[in-house]
Amino acid sequence: MRSNGTPDSQLAYDDKAFLASDEGRPLRIIAEYLEPLQRFRRAHIHDTIVFFGSARLAPDGPMPHYYQQARELARLLTVWSKGLSSHGHRYVVCSGGGGGIMEAANRGASEAGGRTIGLNISLPREQRPNPYVTRDLLFEFHYFFMRKLWFAHLARALVVFPGGFGTLDELTEILTLAQTRKLERPIPVILYGTSYWTEVLNFDALLRHGMIDPADLELFQYADDPVTALRLLQSRLGVQTEEPTPGFAHSRTHASRDV
Repeated sequence: MRSNGTPDSQLAYDDKAFLASDEGRPLRIIAEYLEPLQRFRRAHIHDTIVFFGSARLAPDGPMPHYYQQARELARLLTVWSKGLSSHGHRYVVCSGGGGGIMEAANRGASEAGGRTIGLNISLPREQRPNPYVTRDLLFEFHYFFMRKLWFAHLARALVVFPGGFGTLDELTEILTLAQTRKLERPIPVILYGTSYWTEVLNFDALLRHGMIDPADLELFQYADDPVTALRLLQSRLGVQTEEPTPGFAHSRTHASRDV
């Protein structure tokens, strides 16, 4: 109570209990869009190359060569991107911010002297951010769908190393957006590790059963070494013209659906 006997009042945006409530959920969701937007603009991030892959693929875990190859590919991409003429940061390596392939990607980019992004997610079993993410480009998300939005928003290309449910979810999300032409720009997808992906995902069977079209098989390519993956990405990306920061992968409107 105030000294004059009237009850205390509080601005709604200062009320932590309200912001954490069910009624405050829309504000929490929009905050996970606007706060990263502000930071990306401040950092002059134009676009990203996103690395997906299992957190279990550690240097001392199963198939350790994938960790080292993700690290090397991220290093090569960062060296290449730093050599491009630009007023902002182009083709910045981005990962989910955790361990395994995510750590390898951020590590390789950091070792090349580049900035690198981590879109971390709060999980019941805590996923600790890896130490190689650029500090002001480390984000913590509560909502999976907002995290996935930011993966797609800035992505110019996707490199997908072997992974489990999370990796498959992220891969098929981008392939679906590309297949249905919900993104105005193409996003090249590199499936790294041909033997793994051809065993885990039978795209030929999907085609044979009529679930996808032959043209859908052109949405991705395979690579088995960092140099080949780099060349595939360079051939698809080229040196693109400058765009406002950030250069979003805008969703198509109804008016442009058939364009």
